[in-house]
Amino acid sequence: MRTVTLGSTGITVYKNGFGALPIQRVSMEEANALLRRAYDAGVRFFDTARMYTDSEEKIGHALSDVRSEIYIATKTMAVTAEGFWKDLEESLRLLKTDYVDLLQFHNPGFCPKPGDESGLYDAAKEAQAQGKIRHIGITNHRMAIAREAIDSGLYETLQFPFSYLASDEEKELPNLCKEKNMGFIAMKGLSGGLLTNAAACYAFMAQYDNVLPIWGVQRMEELEAFLACGEQEPQMNEELSQIIAADREMLSGSFCRGCGYCLPCPAGIEIPNAARMSLMVRRAPVASYTTDEWKEKMKKIEHCIHCDHCKNHCPYGLDTPALLAENLADYRRFL
Repeated sequence: MRTVTLGSTGITVYKNGFGALPIQRVSMEEANALLRRAYDAGVRFFDTARMYTDSEEKIGHALSDVRSEIYIATKTMAVTAEGFWKDLEESLRLLKTDYVDLLQFHNPGFCPKPGDESGLYDAAKEAQAQGKIRHIGITNHRMAIAREAIDSGLYETLQFPFSYLASDEEKELPNLCKEKNMGFIAMKGLSGGLLTNAAACYAFMAQYDNVLPIWGVQRMEELEAFLACGEQEPQMNEELSQIIAADREMLSGSFCRGCGYCLPCPAGIEIPNAARMSLMVRRAPVASYTTDEWKEKMKKIEHCIHCDHCKNHCPYGLDTPALLAENLADYRRFL
């Protein structure tokens, strides 16, 4: 099985990492089955976050008995040192551990640095000195902050959205990290669920020997697909290249990546799915999205109050209200 080392951390693991955001949507029993199956198949890197509701708790429940054999990465969205310590202690409690291997600042709007007024980086260094965290990383959806973090030399890892839909500029990030001996963790490898060919996704990632993809899965068949890729190691070929080219043509331009930073919506709109419904109904059985439940969810778009919360919080600069309206109009063509 192919392995990857996360830069100066020395963390070397199977190239399939486990992204634990989706397990917050399943029961404790289902999450336990997924996590243990991944562990039994050789997965050793598990990525979660304090904001992922009960994801940390589920990892602690499923994997605390093999804690010494795995690497746990979590994240804090704290904006103060006080918030940082509160998040860290809660993460340790839920994960049933006295340390995390990688603590990441979770998509901050700035690059935390020593001595800044937030105190975040200094708090992380103190936690590291106390042995409560072993390595410090950062995640982001903004190119400027990602570049600043790389150039700063302060971080051991960068986590950034990365899939075969990446722009040329985004494809340079793993190379820049490699030059700095900095680990690169690829989130959104399935572009929020829009990419459905596991072999194509895996073959793209395999071209970068320093990239660790963390696949977000919530169903056993999804996990099995990536475990199979890890065993068979599909390589880029003409067939997969054509699949990628077709997806890039369909999904180019302004589309919602499903990151969720637009939430919560005051009107109760399920934005990450509603804003890309046009793509979803064309890439999955239509019946999956024309149920009464989905009709009600999409109808909520009519009640948008145009507060621009979603627009102002989108890391990709999308005009989310306009995108929602377009998706509702298109969705109704399938009803």
